[in-house]
Amino acid sequence: MTAVRDADVVIGAINVPGAASAKLLSREDVQSMTADRGAGAVLVDICIDAGGISATSRPTYHSAPTFVAEGVTHYCVANIPAAVPRSASIALSKAVLPYVAAIASKGLTRALRDDDGLAAGLQIHGGQVTHEAIARELKRPHRDLDAMLFSC
Repeated sequence: MTAVRDADVVIGAINVPGAASAKLLSREDVQSMTADRGAGAVLVDICIDAGGISATSRPTYHSAPTFVAEGVTHYCVANIPAAVPRSASIALSKAVLPYVAAIASKGLTRALRDDDGLAAGLQIHGGQVTHEAIARELKRPHRDLDAMLFSC
């Protein structure tokens, strides 16, 4: 992978809701980051909560956030927002409040029908798994949310 070989810093930030991160970088890809330049390359694996994007990644903690593998410094802290809990809580509250207000004023079914973003975030409704990837991961039947909402 030429782009990785030529990179000083690689940031993995791929998220597939309900699924583990794809291993996009092999051990050899990571080794190639230092092949021509020696030490100094960095891999930041933000997806570590879901398994990470690199074969060399493993979870680290805020108290010891980095390690070196294949000559590359890795930063693989799980739950990065925990480093700033107040700010993270404020941001989460601001992001969630409009959805809570819509559900409170319209009721769940109408709020889901009116907002594709809210509907896309729903994973289980009425005891049925409505998120396809999660149903697959849990080996449970998937129930189409549109069919559920419009049969009400």
